[in-house]
Amino acid sequence: MTIDVEKAALCEFLECQRGSIRAVLADLDETSLRMSVLPSGWSPLGLVEHLRHAERHWFQEIFRGSAEPLPWPDDHTPLVTTRSPAQVFGFYRDQCRISDAIIAASPLTATAAGRHPDEPLASQTTDLRRIVLHVIEETARHAGHLDIVRELVDGRTGLGPR
Repeated sequence: MTIDVEKAALCEFLECQRGSIRAVLADLDETSLRMSVLPSGWSPLGLVEHLRHAERHWFQEIFRGSAEPLPWPDDHTPLVTTRSPAQVFGFYRDQCRISDAIIAASPLTATAAGRHPDEPLASQTTDLRRIVLHVIEETARHAGHLDIVRELVDGRTGLGPR
């Protein structure tokens, strides 16, 4: 497999998982997006905000070595948010665009400028290829979480592109 074919395949799988996130939540109202149905207390909207942080963290902070400041203070409240759905989904979309531009401009073998503070993640995410694979895995895992939550909220299943 050539590098260009591999990069295209990785980008396709990443976008498919991002599409799953959007599709599973597409027609939920704000009350449902903020609702927590699990004992841990996270909300679907909070999970999307977490995913925007993951995109920013892995592609900008770790791979590129720097990120633009957030447009609001980071409140460090895991998996819940006070921001509006439009803000959260818009910022997630923006972070995905930045990630896509970074991927397009860099070879998969490019070494990350930063290093994740926790092992084993640091040793597993040393180049762009491994970072893309990690973000695919994290997005897919959370898409599965959202599938379950959606079923608990209104009984809908089988949403998303796959």
